[in-house]
Amino acid sequence: MSYAFNPFTGNFDRNDGNPGPTGATGATGPAGPTGPTGPAGPTGATGATGAAATVDAGTTTTGAAGSSASVVNSGTTGAAIFDFTIPQGATGATGPAGPTGATGATGPAGPSNIPQSGSDKTTSYTLTTGDVGYFVGIGSGGSITIPDATFATGDVVTIYNNTTANATITCSITTAYVAGVNSDSASVILATRGLATILFISGTVCAIAGNVA
Repeated sequence: MSYAFNPFTGNFDRNDGNPGPTGATGATGPAGPTGPTGPAGPTGATGATGAAATVDAGTTTTGAAGSSASVVNSGTTGAAIFDFTIPQGATGATGPAGPTGATGATGPAGPSNIPQSGSDKTTSYTLTTGDVGYFVGIGSGGSITIPDATFATGDVVTIYNNTTANATITCSITTAYVAGVNSDSASVILATRGLATILFISGTVCAIAGNVA
């Protein structure tokens, strides 16, 4: 009688006779623990020097107020070109009013009188822009015509009837109002020794104030 070691049980089994047939192979046991990491290998050879990368500024664009800023590379990874978008700032609040400036120099004095435009008119006379700021005298036998589309807004001409009779002012202008009357007058009568001031509202409208009817 002999004994044989059984590795599966860890015991010595008695061997009384001839060995029986070999049994089927058992299932593979679990893997054992991972062994320790081996030593590091030798350092490899140094590679060739690569091309140096470049960075350039591209365009700068103003974005809408309130939008986000952005940077876009329009080049490559090795030759970068950065395009910037910077949003416009919002309109700020109105600042306080500044201090009052110093008083300017006094302008030249205006005329202290109204000069006469030429001599008294003794025939029919049509007003011209040269009469603006003057008075036009009417002599014996004279009359005045107000032309259309001749004068500018704000022009003023004064008429004086320097006779003992009434004088006629013909209104060829498109619309002529006697001050205080809302109707167009084709002509007005200027009383003897009377004054009439003609204010031009536009080239085609005037208002006449004074001793007229």
